[in-house]
Amino acid sequence: METGKFGSLQTIADILKLLQKEFISPASADKILFAAAPVIVFVAVYLGFAAMPWAPNLAPAALNLGLFYVIAIISVEAIGVLMAGWGSNNKFALLGALRSVAQLVSYEIPAGLSLIAAVMITQTLDMQTVTINQGVLSQERLLCLGLWEVQHVGGLFAWNIFQAPHLILAYIIYFIASLAECNRAPFDIPEAESELVSGYHTEYGGLRFAFFFLAEYCLMFLVAMIGVILFLGGWNTPLPNIGSLKLAMWTTGTAWGIVWVLVKTLAVVGVQILIRWTLPRLRVDQLMSLCWKVLTPLAFLCIVLSGIWRILVMV
Repeated sequence: METGKFGSLQTIADILKLLQKEFISPASADKILFAAAPVIVFVAVYLGFAAMPWAPNLAPAALNLGLFYVIAIISVEAIGVLMAGWGSNNKFALLGALRSVAQLVSYEIPAGLSLIAAVMITQTLDMQTVTINQGVLSQERLLCLGLWEVQHVGGLFAWNIFQAPHLILAYIIYFIASLAECNRAPFDIPEAESELVSGYHTEYGGLRFAFFFLAEYCLMFLVAMIGVILFLGGWNTPLPNIGSLKLAMWTTGTAWGIVWVLVKTLAVVGVQILIRWTLPRLRVDQLMSLCWKVLTPLAFLCIVLSGIWRILVMV
């Protein structure tokens, strides 16, 4: 609370502090792996934003396999984490890295399956097309997609979780799995300060630690944005058309699209932060049991329901 008004400049002060610190490598560390790990983690997370649509006409890379690309590039982070733990030549860092990789690989399964359930409804991996299908569309588009009058109302009633209600469960599964992907509480076992000092980045300081720190928070934003696009309408407005009051039509466009994406995504990030303040850390066995015995079977159930919904309802 001391740096700037109500601590508003604390983040800038932390950045300047980290930039000015010297690079320190442990004498017994593998210098190449130790130096490359934070860069790989940082770049892997930031490359994921390339395929994310921010507005109707604003997507850095309009890929027809956009979702597949994002999931694949985020998976590279696990390699950087393992390099950090092994390259540090520190038992706490190695234990943290092993825990983290096991957690990342495990929770990618229910997260990916829940996204597949949404893809089965949208019938595309193009994230811009997924978002367009959750807005107010032309009558011809409606006929092609087999969607109903709810699209004329628009707003939140056109989002995937309302078009196919079982996707609410899929989104809950995805949200829980995304917390584990980001190493956020109650899944922050890889960084467990009370057990492993700081996990896989124990030996890192200065700009190298800043890369890990920034990658974690950017990954929080990225996974939240993926959920917003696949389940919560993306850049589409939550305001519906009510009679002659065309709220859904008035609050569209590039500027409004960016606003809605940011509002929805930051709201989800706020929930992630709130959970960190609220819930205690899970044990390793509880973490894995939740993944393989609860989330993964429920994610498979969502896929089955998506198939049934697509055949019986959306034809």
